[in-house]
Amino acid sequence: MFVKICGLSTAADVAAAVEAGADAVGFVLTESPRRVEPELARELAAAVPEEVLTVAVFREEPAAYVREAVRATGLRAVQLHGNHPASAFAELSDLNVPLIRATSAAAAAGADSGDFGEDLLLLDAPVAGAGEPWDWSELGSKPPAGKWVLAGGLNPANVAAAIAAAAPWGVDVSSGVEVRRGVKDPALIAAFLRAAKSAESAESAESA
Repeated sequence: MFVKICGLSTAADVAAAVEAGADAVGFVLTESPRRVEPELARELAAAVPEEVLTVAVFREEPAAYVREAVRATGLRAVQLHGNHPASAFAELSDLNVPLIRATSAAAAAGADSGDFGEDLLLLDAPVAGAGEPWDWSELGSKPPAGKWVLAGGLNPANVAAAIAAAAPWGVDVSSGVEVRRGVKDPALIAAFLRAAKSAESAESAESA
């Protein structure tokens, strides 16, 4: 199970995510309580081992800004959140990094990963970043083809149930591992990763 911990803003947060086994860590470079400046993102990402994907998160910024920020930070993937057209992903293809399309499950109903030229599709709650659980089972009957990630309202207590209901390739969390908006808790990060990875193990054992 691919697990991304998003909205990191301190060296302690990054260390906690990496040590707990995160597959990817996200740095928000758009307007948000979790926003970090490119200089800080570069500093934090420098401590992340190569096998852990570092993701620059944007929301409807111009391609020129995205390109400049990625080159300044050295982050190794781009996540475009919101209603970006396929042309936005085509414009950024020259960066030669994985592109993640993040949108609400409702807006992407019937979509498959790669429809817009993205490498990975992330399906979020109706209100991104609110931390409110939603009906993940809607995806279980007809999940997207290809690699896709479930997000929105996940936390250590419900991620196993969400994985069982929707059968995603990966999961993403931000507010669900926070003690308050924008402030991560290392214990919650570790608990989330244990729950997500254990859920995958249980699912594999059942299908064996």
